[in-house]
Amino acid sequence: MSTEPVRPPATDPMKGFRGVCAGLLVLEAIVVLLGVLVVARFTEGALNPVAITVVLVLGLLMIVASGLQRRPWGLGFALVLQVGLVATGLFHVSLLAIGLIFVLVWGMVLWMRRDVARRMARGQLPSQQQ
Repeated sequence: MSTEPVRPPATDPMKGFRGVCAGLLVLEAIVVLLGVLVVARFTEGALNPVAITVVLVLGLLMIVASGLQRRPWGLGFALVLQVGLVATGLFHVSLLAIGLIFVLVWGMVLWMRRDVARRMARGQLPSQQQ
């Protein structure tokens, strides 16, 4: 077994991960904002003005959070927004469904991030091979 130090990857894979998170947040904001329009259009009186305001603010915060992913706390902020999205399920079941779908997507993205970090620590990324 070799005791030589692990070579760092040629490019930072976590920079790409932050880009994926930013893109996912923008996509999520679009889905949430369009979801509010659909719920308001097809279920009369399902959403009161407070519910619409909360969801609109949440969608705008997702857009803002997409630009903050390079910050050390950017991922944490995005995950807090996921909790907020699931909580909007109190207003309407379709918002809960949107929230749960995105929780699954975020879970998958975080699982992939963990896998890349483990491979990077062991020196198994293709850019770390000699």
